[in-house]
Amino acid sequence: MGESQDNPGGERRPLERVTALVERILDRPDGRGPLPLDARLSELGMSSLKMINLMLGLEVEFDLAIPQGEITPDNFESIASVEALITRLLR
Repeated sequence: MGESQDNPGGERRPLERVTALVERILDRPDGRGPLPLDARLSELGMSSLKMINLMLGLEVEFDLAIPQGEITPDNFESIASVEALITRLLR
């Protein structure tokens, strides 16, 4: 897979980085198949403690602070909603 025009540096896109972080926090073994982007994180096994780890991990991974007002159930419902939040915050 070559570098795309929207990813000229070869750096992983936010969606790939968010997904990798969720997989690490959920301690998913390799080879289990991709996580559904629109599945509820709670249904994938994300507990409240793991959710805190996700928030902290996102701040480190993307070198940003998530504003208190953005820490809502809607923003942390699924991988897709988390990726939308990060994309918005990075702008």
